[in-house]
Amino acid sequence: MYSLRYLCFLNMLLFYSMTTHADKQTNFLFFLVDDMGWADIGANGSKFHETPHIDRLAKSGMRFTQGYAAGSVCSPTRASIMTGKHPVRVDITDWIPGQSNRPNNPLLHPEDRHSLPLEEVTIAEALKQHGYQTFFAGKWHLGKEGEWPTDQGFDINIGGHHRGSPPGGYYAPWTNPALKAKKEGEYLTERLTDESAKFLETRDKSKPFLLYLSYYNIHTPIQPYKKRFDHFKEKAEKSFIGSTPIQPEHDGKTRMRQDNPALASMVAAVDDSVGKLLDKIEELKLDKNTVVIFFSDNGGLSTLGRIGPGCNKPLRAGKGWLYEGGIREPTIIRAPGIAKQGSISIKPMISMDFFPTMLDLAGIPLMPELHVDGNSLLSQLKGNDSGLRTLHWHYPHYHGSTWKPGAAIREGNWKLIEFYHYNIFELYNLEKDIGEINNLSKTHPNKAKELRKKLNNWQKKMNAKMPNPNPDYTQN
Repeated sequence: MYSLRYLCFLNMLLFYSMTTHADKQTNFLFFLVDDMGWADIGANGSKFHETPHIDRLAKSGMRFTQGYAAGSVCSPTRASIMTGKHPVRVDITDWIPGQSNRPNNPLLHPEDRHSLPLEEVTIAEALKQHGYQTFFAGKWHLGKEGEWPTDQGFDINIGGHHRGSPPGGYYAPWTNPALKAKKEGEYLTERLTDESAKFLETRDKSKPFLLYLSYYNIHTPIQPYKKRFDHFKEKAEKSFIGSTPIQPEHDGKTRMRQDNPALASMVAAVDDSVGKLLDKIEELKLDKNTVVIFFSDNGGLSTLGRIGPGCNKPLRAGKGWLYEGGIREPTIIRAPGIAKQGSISIKPMISMDFFPTMLDLAGIPLMPELHVDGNSLLSQLKGNDSGLRTLHWHYPHYHGSTWKPGAAIREGNWKLIEFYHYNIFELYNLEKDIGEINNLSKTHPNKAKELRKKLNNWQKKMNAKMPNPNPDYTQN
């Protein structure tokens, strides 16, 4: 028979082991920005935008110079992060609900899903099964009510609903059905940040957490962040002479200089938010066991029928397009004790990779039957950049950026883009030509043929939906 003193000792030991384990478990702080281009942060070369806190994050972790979104628009990429599956596999290949077919287009783009199926297992659900508390704030855009974050594994949802842009804009009173404003003129990003900080302070401290902050910034409407706008307006006036240069892009136009003070102020709002939450996890002594991820859902909006608000130079085009400007993203992972501070990975990765990577970092067995299209980045985070990676994109839809249906494949340094609307294809060597200026399809026909075949075989394997001729189309 055990003495009372011994039983008390055992209870204390058990409590100590549980709390110590909880303290050591890996937490996740995931920043997802809307429409932020690869070139929008200082760490990737921006001179006009100012992102000291994001740059600080890059210096404390690993920056991926070739991080890719699975889609060139928002909903497909968001679905790929949540599931670890390619957008084609979950049948979300366009923003929800997408652009309607129009009689003046020669092709009819296929219909895809308008929500992430509830039967899909999300990263939030996977982590929750292993004891995580899960928190979501910001943009969801993966389905109607009944398919919002709290229906997909998140314990708490602040502001996530069916719309892709902030209804009512960034200043209260907004008309967000999942978030009521507290005061007139309240700025949405600041509110989401404050709610995220509050979660960190009041969370269940016996559990590890996933905090997923999905900004509406810097999506349209382009509304200046008032606290920072005057600074960037003055900076633009001092820095630039003449009108913004523009470059034709098929049927569209691309902005070729970062000089938009309104957009720069919106980027600064994101940076301020990142800084506040990085400071908060340090204040709460969570920084040593919290993995911080920074990513964007697609490239910056630079290409439209008119001049776009952003610029992705040296990358070509922007949101909606399968050129690098539409799919290459600012990507940072700070994994304490794993990724060397200030390290850089040049090996391509893609948004499906976050699911298995987070499991790996949490010490949870991988679930390849779920994240079937993603690869864990643990090896890359440890400094191993070797190995060939083939990536695919499928965007068979028309988009307001003037993009026309097409698809792309990257294998090694070679990238091929097929344009179904124009019935053409283009080939680029990204190692030598990051701006995709020199189309090598005629000088390297065998490589183009090889990649077209691989792309087409992948599409068939994935049962990818293809555009079809429009029977009502009459050529002018």
